Amino acid sequence: MIVQSTRPVNDKTRENSQARSFWNSYAKATGTKRKRLTVVRLADRDELADELATQVLAGTMRARTTLSRDFDRRVRQLPRPGDLSVVVDGRSAPRCIIRITEVETKPMREVDERFAWDAGGGDRTLAWWMSAHQRYFKRRGEREGFAVDPDTVVVLERFEVVWPLHLTNSSHEGGR
Repeated sequence: MIVQSTRPVNDKTRENSQARSFWNSYAKATGTKRKRLTVVRLADRDELADELATQVLAGTMRARTTLSRDFDRRVRQLPRPGDLSVVVDGRSAPRCIIRITEVETKPMREVDERFAWDAGGGDRTLAWWMSAHQRYFKRRGEREGFAVDPDTVVVLERFEVVWPLHLTNSSHEGGR
């Protein structure tokens, strides 16, 4: 799951400052010239954001899911392979930078076991993934006034960690 940070302005300013500094370290070390900075918080609760950031760092989480409807606004474009994002934890501290490697858009009912495994979480099965995401998206739907069912379209992203460098080798892939 991915949720853009919804912190108050003063925390968001601090988050952006910390993320910008983290990004600048990456850009300087790698010669990256991109100026667009995307900051992602992988959950709506601090504890879960911490847990998911830790899973990314450990290599057990290499995929994430977002509702397609979150990209219907002109402000937020669908992700593309090659896009980079700073992942922050529950305190908005930057933990790593990820590069999107694959993007698919499909109904939730078409998500497969392989994606559920790559997404980490729980026992990494499709049943666990489906249950967790339906609960989360239904909570959002109740708050925001939309329905969620097996035909709800989601954006499935696979990614790799590109920064810090010590986390980028294949020993952190978390595969079977």
